[in-house]
Amino acid sequence: MRLKAYGKINLALDVVRRRPDGYHEVKMVMQTVKIYDGIELYVTNTGKIEVETNLFFLPNNENNLVYKAAKLLMDEFDIRKGLKIKLQKVIPVAAGMAGGSSDAATVLYGVNRLFRLGLSTKQLMERGVKIGADVPYCIMRGTALSEGIGEKLTKLPAPPAITVLVAKPAISVSTKFVYENLHLENVARHPDVDSMVQAIKDKDIDAMSANMENVLETVTIKEYPVIEDIKNIMKQNGAVNALMSGSGPTVFGLFTERKRAEKVKEILRDNDIARQVFVTEFHNPGRR
Repeated sequence: MRLKAYGKINLALDVVRRRPDGYHEVKMVMQTVKIYDGIELYVTNTGKIEVETNLFFLPNNENNLVYKAAKLLMDEFDIRKGLKIKLQKVIPVAAGMAGGSSDAATVLYGVNRLFRLGLSTKQLMERGVKIGADVPYCIMRGTALSEGIGEKLTKLPAPPAITVLVAKPAISVSTKFVYENLHLENVARHPDVDSMVQAIKDKDIDAMSANMENVLETVTIKEYPVIEDIKNIMKQNGAVNALMSGSGPTVFGLFTERKRAEKVKEILRDNDIARQVFVTEFHNPGRR
């Protein structure tokens, strides 16, 4: 079985509070984009889960989320067959695009289909949250309001079509570090997520771009100023707006003209300010 695991960006991201258990409650708008990892699943007779990946630094054992996802369902349903997972990474790693969560979500979907387990999307999402807070969204995909620790999801209509430029500088950011250094008592301004939701419902690109905001930028940009540099290059060269995705360091810009986005892609590469750069678009499909 061959599947695509799509990445996501955050059109708006607010952190509401830190809970006593250490988790943070969020309120954010998630959007799937057409940048994806390739996943191939093969049933074997080994009785083992095997993981192959194109990146040498990724684990190929139980520390990889695709392994955890397969094991979760195969243990629950007492599947004695083996499974080989071939993972072709394209989504930037440790980049705020939920690449690992999307890979895990896609394996849950694939194992369910491959072994005819009969689980509904909702049942897969309930299991996915055991692997990670973003996994239920990555099973659902599209445009969604995400609340709680990320597991409370409200599907939103697809926003208007627009070109998206995605750029990751040659740094990796620890999500743990960003949240540990987010001091909500010092945050003077919070993103207006409700206005972003309304702008999407109204299919109003201007209002969407006006409400693109990410409270985690207050931590990550201070630590890595290159993120602000990328945002500025995008905005100075035709982006209606630009924003950091998740805890960073990936930046995305929205462009009404694909040619402009392609031009900025070359500017970022020529200046060696971002190593992984993609021109893409929103992804709101009914099928995988």
